[in-house]
Amino acid sequence: MLFDTKMYVIAALTVLLCAIGTCAFAQDLTVQVRDTENKALPYANIWINGKLQGVTDLSGSLVFPRPTTNGIQIRVSHSGYPDRLQQVKLDTVVSAIQLAMDDQRKLDEVVVTAGRKPESMANIPSSVAILTTKEIEAQSQISTDIASVLGNTIPGLGVAARKGTNSGQTLRGRAVLVLIDGIPQSTPLMNGARDIRSIDPSVIERVEVIKGATSIYGNGSAGGIINYITRKNDAQATKVGGITTLRGTLNPYHNKETEGYRFSQTLYGRQDKFSYTASGTVDYTGLQRDGDGVPLGQTDGLSNSRSYNAFVKLGYDIDASSSLSFVYNFFNSLQHARYVSQNGKYGESPTIGILGVDPGKSTGTRFNHNAMLTFAKNQLFGETSLNAAMYYNTFSSMNRYVEESNSWYGPGQTQINSNKKGLRVDLHTPFEIGTVMGGVTYGIDLLNDITFQDLTDGRVFVPKMDMFNYAPFAQLTLTFVDHVIFKGGLRYEDATVNIKDFETLPTGPGNVGSVAVEGGTIPYRGVTFNAGLRYNKYQFLNPFVSFSQGFTINELGRIVRNATESDLKNIQTDPIVTNNYELGFASQIGMVNVSVAYFISTSKLGVNLTAREENGYFFPERAPERVSGVELALDVRLSSNLTLGGTYSYVEGKLKRDDGTESYLGGSRIMPPKATGYVHYSPTSALDFQVSWVHTGNRDRFERTANAVYLGNQGPVKPVDILNFNGGYKINRQWSVGVGLANLFNKDYYSVYSQFSATDPNYVKGEGATMSLNLNYRF
Repeated sequence: MLFDTKMYVIAALTVLLCAIGTCAFAQDLTVQVRDTENKALPYANIWINGKLQGVTDLSGSLVFPRPTTNGIQIRVSHSGYPDRLQQVKLDTVVSAIQLAMDDQRKLDEVVVTAGRKPESMANIPSSVAILTTKEIEAQSQISTDIASVLGNTIPGLGVAARKGTNSGQTLRGRAVLVLIDGIPQSTPLMNGARDIRSIDPSVIERVEVIKGATSIYGNGSAGGIINYITRKNDAQATKVGGITTLRGTLNPYHNKETEGYRFSQTLYGRQDKFSYTASGTVDYTGLQRDGDGVPLGQTDGLSNSRSYNAFVKLGYDIDASSSLSFVYNFFNSLQHARYVSQNGKYGESPTIGILGVDPGKSTGTRFNHNAMLTFAKNQLFGETSLNAAMYYNTFSSMNRYVEESNSWYGPGQTQINSNKKGLRVDLHTPFEIGTVMGGVTYGIDLLNDITFQDLTDGRVFVPKMDMFNYAPFAQLTLTFVDHVIFKGGLRYEDATVNIKDFETLPTGPGNVGSVAVEGGTIPYRGVTFNAGLRYNKYQFLNPFVSFSQGFTINELGRIVRNATESDLKNIQTDPIVTNNYELGFASQIGMVNVSVAYFISTSKLGVNLTAREENGYFFPERAPERVSGVELALDVRLSSNLTLGGTYSYVEGKLKRDDGTESYLGGSRIMPPKATGYVHYSPTSALDFQVSWVHTGNRDRFERTANAVYLGNQGPVKPVDILNFNGGYKINRQWSVGVGLANLFNKDYYSVYSQFSATDPNYVKGEGATMSLNLNYRF
């Protein structure tokens, strides 16, 4: 819903009226930390209300002056463990505070993107999935493609097609906003579907997936957020430490030309107030073959592709309460194909790769640069903390060359370009009012996003869209009535997109089909709202309910390039405002962890890519939409060395046209049911094995046309089952080896994407077995 621009001022004034309660204590406070075997854990970092107090000694203890506030937040971090977060009222503390770490997913894991500050998962009234460092490392034994890693592990996220794009990999049936340390990677103005594959997993500490629309972040987050949190500098590092990784891959059944390699080097260290992490990675993927050994079709493929990633993070502790950090990451992934596609026939024979030279330029991500400078200060005034970040992102991707296109006349090859500059200012003020503990997070986001798509021969396909967006926000958290947590917030969006006069590309000779469009300014204004409740007193039942809205200017470029009107004002460019309703719970009963969520997502005006029957050309259809589904996750720790678990997710969606008719959303939006399972066994502390299973089910929602064909994105999907294996052995403190086997039984199948796409060029089989051997050295 849209409100007057003055609403955010009222919201900001309201939350700023909250006062900070204080009371004084003279004695010291002791925190004792233990590991998974209940042994003292030395060298753990202890933070109080976001301020580092020090590290635990050999007995796992740290003594420091007692804070003046009654309610405090304790965070414990240690290499190899997920962070532990605990809310404590000091008037109830009469002895040392005991905290235990754990290497499994627990309800008290930390996530930073949900409310733009560190907080416990047990306090968040929505679904959040975390992929930890250990899980990323284990999955990377199978595949270093981060899109595959996420698709195989995150409920509600579509599986990857092992291609250069992440087309069809939606989250809960909607577009997802991808971030790197909060820097937006997605290009919602013109979606190129290369945002999930925007960074190498070697520099990711964890991945946080916030599901459902969120009003605490801006444009593009209708389906949720994927935030890649890069490796933090080690507070206890020596002057120089490092990790060296070597990896080799091949198809063990049909190995000709399938050999691949990977080299990654990371250096890190600390000297007084200065800390650093730097790494470089090169990754080469050999020829991809199917289960029968036939080269895969090369349409947006990864065969013979090289990826490069360079990363640096510099930190400087100005004083005990303030710090500066600088992060830079470069990612490049281009296919240098030795094969070209030989089209098959959808539903009959696959598109395969044959030796040949592609006449176009190498496809993939030409470059993705990210740079961010962050200033953080605790106790800016009172107990208020500040986090301010300036960032810059520039991105360019190259699509495949085509001899002819339904979108323009003649051959050509397009590239999408995006440049973003932004500023994020977050402040957090904790407070107490009687027995109610709370806090308010507030600030403003500024973003300038310039996105366009042109052909390599100089023709303009999508005109330059210059967007400036400012968005003040406020998020309130209250804990009251014995572990009842309320969260609510507002975000005001004010975005303006400027487009100059342009002409659409002709669809025939002699400039046939070209439309001269008068440019102009497209304003977008509105307020999004979120509210939720969670009750977290008991670990055996931790329920939540929430409502949230998302704001997206999605596929504006596609809408504009298909203009049939000469005046931009007559083109339907309204934003997508998504309403997300969710109900769920998490539960920990002894050795069992389980979570369940049911959600409904509606929008009065969505954007669905619909194919025209006569030529397969996709056009953006604006209509009301409703998406709903359920997600389940289960983990059972049978013993200290044996764990098993799995997930299940089901999503379905429809749109409703003006004439009252309804139709299902296509496969590019709605994935088939997905289930995963795993068994993890560690016979010793140095040795571990894991077998994982990924199942995608059946989805058949559309009829053939009068010509007995399926329209694009409407093909039926049949079930697929894939088994993967990974294992690792720690030789000593420095050396370790790992082995991975994707598609363990070399199953021959068609990927989900190739099935629902219903087009000849994309009717490509899935990749056969791929074995990897990994060698790691730490110093």
